[in-house]
Amino acid sequence: MHRKGFRWGNTLVLLLIFIVIGLVLHYRGRTKPLVSFWNDIKSVLIRGEKPKGDNPYKNPEPDDVATDDRTASEASDARPKSNTSEAKDDRSYLEKMGVKTSSASEDNRDEKTESAPSNSTYSGDLGSIKDLQLPAYGSNDQIIRHRRITLRYREQYEQADWVAYKLTGDEARAYLSRDGNKFVPDPLVKTGSAVTSDYTRSGYDRGHLAPAGDFNISPNDKQDTFYMSNISPQVPDFNRGIWNDLELKFRDWAQRDEELYVVTGPVLKSGLPTIGRNNEIAVPEMYYKIALCLTDKQPRMIGFLMRNEFSNESLKSFVVSVDEIERLTGIDFFNRLPDAVERKLESSTTTKGWFASRN
Repeated sequence: MHRKGFRWGNTLVLLLIFIVIGLVLHYRGRTKPLVSFWNDIKSVLIRGEKPKGDNPYKNPEPDDVATDDRTASEASDARPKSNTSEAKDDRSYLEKMGVKTSSASEDNRDEKTESAPSNSTYSGDLGSIKDLQLPAYGSNDQIIRHRRITLRYREQYEQADWVAYKLTGDEARAYLSRDGNKFVPDPLVKTGSAVTSDYTRSGYDRGHLAPAGDFNISPNDKQDTFYMSNISPQVPDFNRGIWNDLELKFRDWAQRDEELYVVTGPVLKSGLPTIGRNNEIAVPEMYYKIALCLTDKQPRMIGFLMRNEFSNESLKSFVVSVDEIERLTGIDFFNRLPDAVERKLESSTTTKGWFASRN
């Protein structure tokens, strides 16, 4: 005799269909929905991989309308590079990462800033050069100046391609809690910056370019680092792992050397995947960080290039010449230095004076 109604098999099929529909609705609009889904699964089932403590990159969501209220309370060492074959070392490292080293993409090429000084014969105190840490930029570029950080915002990628600032020993030695800080849109970006909800459930951290941990004296300075113009989509294991290790190492160096000129940012190019509910935010494959020290007997410069992924490699293994970072990004770093000094420092991959005590 035939029974009317649903059988258990039919019920399970319908339940599975509803689950699939729910997942599609939940993860729709994600460039990498499987990444988001897997991160959610890991956070529930694989507790051993979950970061300790609260996630500092998941602050309460503010309104998407920004105000310029600036008075609100602020809520290793292995495989050193050869000194005699530096360009070859760069190529072998980048080829291992699958990166072409011929030239930067056309949309990343810089025109020299009109305000850059004539530096071929400069012989004064290098530290007295105005805006020394700023890369070259064009008259049509969107340059955003906050109290302590300056950045160039690239609207087509909805993030900065460089952020520059001085990191002082006093800041690096101090401590200032980030409790109460909120990610907010940058009111100085005329074209409109990304908003915090663009990152929600994307599978990526709101990764700081200029880290909040580098600003520990003024609450307002620390809050400035939470503007979305200073944020870029970073894989959680990268942001909280090797990238954080590099940020801590820079603070160690600032405590020792008293002052560093720092430039940091993503490697941006056309064709990158995107995230975002309201804006299309490019997800970089790589990030760089550069430091210049002028307080030693001789000027020193070091550059790092890292993939946006988990790594347990030594920090030394990510050292490349600044020339190579320039070729990848099309950005002219420290163009205000005297030409001879700039050529010497930017072509070097030596770690001398960085990972050991001063000589």
